[in-house]
Amino acid sequence: MVPKTIRLSEQESTLRQLLLDVSDYIGSLDGCSRPVLRFTGGWVRDKLLGSGSQDIDIGIDCMTGFKFGTLMHQYLEQPQAQAKYPRSVLGKLAKIAANPEKSKHLETVATKIIGLDIDLVNLRKETYTEESRNPRMEFGTPEDDALRRDATVNALFYNLDKSEVEDLTGRGLEDMKRCVLKTPLSPYQTFKDDPLRVLRAIRFASRLGYRIDEEDERAMGDGDIRDALKLKITRERVGIELTKMFKGPNQHQALQLIDRLGLYDTIFTDIESSPSTPANTGSWRRAYDQARAFDQAEPEKYEPDHPMNVIKHILLRNSDDTYHMWLLCALVPWARVTIPAPAKTKGKVSLTSAAKAAREGIKADNNTVKTIDSAAMHLDQIIQIKDDTVSEGPPTTSPLKRKQESVTREAQESPTEECQTLLKSYATWLSTLKDLELLEVYQLKPLLTGNKLSEALGEKPGPWMSKALEMVVAWQLRNPDEKDPEAAVAEVMSRKKDLAHGIHDLNLRLRASESHPPSTKANRTVRNRSKHGDRQTLRLDP
Repeated sequence: MVPKTIRLSEQESTLRQLLLDVSDYIGSLDGCSRPVLRFTGGWVRDKLLGSGSQDIDIGIDCMTGFKFGTLMHQYLEQPQAQAKYPRSVLGKLAKIAANPEKSKHLETVATKIIGLDIDLVNLRKETYTEESRNPRMEFGTPEDDALRRDATVNALFYNLDKSEVEDLTGRGLEDMKRCVLKTPLSPYQTFKDDPLRVLRAIRFASRLGYRIDEEDERAMGDGDIRDALKLKITRERVGIELTKMFKGPNQHQALQLIDRLGLYDTIFTDIESSPSTPANTGSWRRAYDQARAFDQAEPEKYEPDHPMNVIKHILLRNSDDTYHMWLLCALVPWARVTIPAPAKTKGKVSLTSAAKAAREGIKADNNTVKTIDSAAMHLDQIIQIKDDTVSEGPPTTSPLKRKQESVTREAQESPTEECQTLLKSYATWLSTLKDLELLEVYQLKPLLTGNKLSEALGEKPGPWMSKALEMVVAWQLRNPDEKDPEAAVAEVMSRKKDLAHGIHDLNLRLRASESHPPSTKANRTVRNRSKHGDRQTLRLDP
């Protein structure tokens, strides 16, 4: 049962009284009407749902937020106010200009009052045109302001004079009771006016655990709305909404809605140059179902008989890892989509389709794009290495985020009855790497730079250097106690012939070998035994 009243905290009660005092003061000034003030939007929703908020929007019925804030400063200079409130009660006023590209259609004023983050804004009415999602703004009534909002549960007000909740759409409280997300006005027109509301609806539904009204869902999946979302909304805004979804409490529901409503190609796309082969979402659900299973696993139960717990324990160590898992899971449908053979343009090799969808579709940052590109590029190699490890072959390592993508991708491709076997194979591989203390080995840096190595070998820098540096890293892994660069140079010198012949595969691997005895510390590490009891030692596979 949703309450119709809100119980204010001591801090919120003080804020309410201060605002009412300011309102009374303004009403006493010549030529000024006394403003009626309301807490609006998300704060009201969250309080009714039993959760607090330090961020409050205050709707003002007869003046701008900046004018109200200025008069509040003026009030606090009065003797009667100083006797009641400390001078520090109100922070500096920061005028936030309208920025339609970031979904801020009206100038507001941000400040801190008794430690709470406050936005002051006048009630408004919005009028849209066909050409843009940026509306024409004007002063409006409380009803106008409620009806312009994206959902009835976000359109509830708390009237400070009456100390009561106002449901001016007539259905906000009922929709909250039924756990339904519904637009106040016609859903088709609401989403056509501002297609970003499609993504906001998905985000709020997943955050609150609500279902979206059936009529609203039909409108969200309409071809005209999908086209408007693709063409009228900047990719940066799309990326911001997706980031909030993936950092929210129910990422699975968000991806499920995107999938069911046919929005995948609208969101995760390069609108400038769509590939001839579309993303394969046919079995995508199995990937995000599996990601949810990882998320819900119990990493503290780190036991071989519970592979999902093992995988989560190793790969999902913090909220950042979880965020990247969901992002990689979202891009799984692009993992097998090939683009024309890598062609160099101004020295740069083309990105994989998954990385392009991240860079152009949701404007992911450069580091994230690199991670996604690496995961997609090395997917088959990671799967092969994992299979080799489990079948007593040569295991190796790759960055953890690449492993996250390979697990969810391969889970999507495997029949249901094989999924447990698949998960056990990943758990075995990851456990082996953990036992050998090699999970972070990809971060190991060579003992000397390419220039230093070139100088030591008496060779000009060239393509050979990357292979030579890989030899150095491989030598470091075999000799973890050694810190002398000269010994690493000697290793490369002894294999200079290999460089001259252009070796193509100098990947680091773990393989049973007697040809390169490890040092004392290495002996301690490599003598860890896998579940098969094999003794593993490091060597370079030339």
